[in-house]
Amino acid sequence: MHYHGFILALGLCFLSACDLQQQELPKPPPKSPEQNKQHPVSSGNQLERIKKAGFLTVLTRYDPTTYYEGAHGFSGLEYDLVQLFAQHLAVNVKFILPQTFAAVLQQTAAGEADFAAAGISITEERKQQLLFTPPYQEITEQLIFRSGTRQPKRPVDLANGILEIVKGTSHAQTLQQLKEKNPGLQWETNETLDTDGLLYLVNERLIDYTIADSNQMTLMRRFYPKLNVAFNFRPARKLAWAFKKSDDLSLYSEAVIFFKKIKKNKTLKQLLERHYGHTRNIKYVGNCTFRLHLQSRLPQHKALFQQAATEHKLDWRLLAAISYQESHWDESAVSPTGVKGLMMLTKATASQFAIKNRTDPRESIFGGAKYLIQRLNTIPSRIPEPDRTWLALASYNVGYGHVEDARIIAQKLGKNPDKWVDVKQALPLLTQKKWYSQTKHGYARGKEPVVYVDNIRSYLDLLFWYTSNKDVGESSTMPAISLQDHERIAS
Repeated sequence: MHYHGFILALGLCFLSACDLQQQELPKPPPKSPEQNKQHPVSSGNQLERIKKAGFLTVLTRYDPTTYYEGAHGFSGLEYDLVQLFAQHLAVNVKFILPQTFAAVLQQTAAGEADFAAAGISITEERKQQLLFTPPYQEITEQLIFRSGTRQPKRPVDLANGILEIVKGTSHAQTLQQLKEKNPGLQWETNETLDTDGLLYLVNERLIDYTIADSNQMTLMRRFYPKLNVAFNFRPARKLAWAFKKSDDLSLYSEAVIFFKKIKKNKTLKQLLERHYGHTRNIKYVGNCTFRLHLQSRLPQHKALFQQAATEHKLDWRLLAAISYQESHWDESAVSPTGVKGLMMLTKATASQFAIKNRTDPRESIFGGAKYLIQRLNTIPSRIPEPDRTWLALASYNVGYGHVEDARIIAQKLGKNPDKWVDVKQALPLLTQKKWYSQTKHGYARGKEPVVYVDNIRSYLDLLFWYTSNKDVGESSTMPAISLQDHERIAS
């Protein structure tokens, strides 16, 4: 699979190209006359034209918080929201990705797409030119610095450092307001790099500070564990979709209805958990240990992970992430309960797949791949990715029976048993007699598979990032920074 090259998780490094990409949706069933009566469409308006054409055009940007290509295809909070909205309208989507964030705003105001879904914060200045939907997320702008350097406590402390921000973001407006009380405050506006690129520069000590939104830092901090938040800027900002101001509000009004619906039925809450819920587990020490093992241990086994993945039509990084969670890529690892090897297989599993030596790297990796395929095959076929994989991993850890018990509990609680974000809330209940006494398989340490899956998801993100542009064993991943940028920074 090809991973786009903007700096970051899930295949991520800075991308400077402008592309038009289309993701086709399954053809939804036609609406009944009763459904059409609920949302009448006047002739010739924007919504009617979109439905006649059969697709939306949406401006977005490559970023882990918005739109990226990962293990199971395209993803990102904005991507998922737009796809749900397209299903709501019974149309498909064409995504347009301008070169810069500033261009996203300019093209939105010019009406060069139906709307923009790009992590855009609502500001008074932008409200003069754009029309915003109800917000779907609240974020805080944060000043970022690197550990090992002096931590600024307030804006006045930035006077002696190099501060760069992304062109077109609300960060410039925030700094301009602060400058009224801090005349010595200075900053540079980078016209080519995005936030991911500027975070890289801070990490490499090429600049001292940048500003990132809190949702970006939540995801990016795993990849740059030495980056820290110096302080938050106030007040918090709200993110929303942006539309061109127009007398035709047909599409905008439908988007308002859509957001009210997904807030009421908790779909929005589920999406936020899906994209951010697994990012909290890997702390600084664990992240640094992973980096060390990435260089010293993974290269010895990478080819075997790739061979096993190819044979079983898996992503090798998924197998590697499972193995790291199980054994930290230590082929001689043995647990107190007697499971052994890179994939920490039990005697029963080894016997099932005719594995004679659980500490043999090849036997362990190929055995683990077969066991994962078996787990995947037990998950109902109607469940799509990535939930299918997360549920399979939970059963890899705690057993399929306990996962099924948790799915039944989730259903009793009015949640969706086919969604990992709902099942992960039900699994811990298997430690409580009130709940496990009602199940077929009884008590289970239900918190463990939740941590297990979330850890693997984080390791998978890290592996995507580290292997997106360079082979394991090479020094680092570099964003597409121009020679002129390097010369300017160096001078």
